[in-house]
Amino acid sequence: MGRPKGTPNRKPMRYFTKDEKYEYVKMIIEGEISLTQLSKNNDLSLGMLSTWVKRYQEGGIEALENKRKPGNPLSKYLRRKSLTPTEQLEYENMKLKIENERLKKGYSTEEVMVIRRKRSSKKNTKS
Repeated sequence: MGRPKGTPNRKPMRYFTKDEKYEYVKMIIEGEISLTQLSKNNDLSLGMLSTWVKRYQEGGIEALENKRKPGNPLSKYLRRKSLTPTEQLEYENMKLKIENERLKKGYSTEEVMVIRRKRSSKKNTKS
């Protein structure tokens, strides 16, 4: 049977918009609730809340914006059987942007495929 995959009792990743973050930060700054109490009541990390407060104090509400969007940008196109003409163009555009970024970093498509093969072969071997 083997050991179960993943970490036991691990919670799924949650993503917060800047407005959601701002609501939490505002409660802390205005003194409505303490940082630790807010953390316990809403099942949020104390460190994460502290970071949000610090960012807000240094850069305002814009500093609370997520730096990256979660997930693979191509996955919404790959899961579909048929794409509309607009979606086909968006998919093609996204692929070209990714290829452009790789080339800026000095990777060719062949080099990327070699790296992927190496990674997948390491995952499939026992240590």
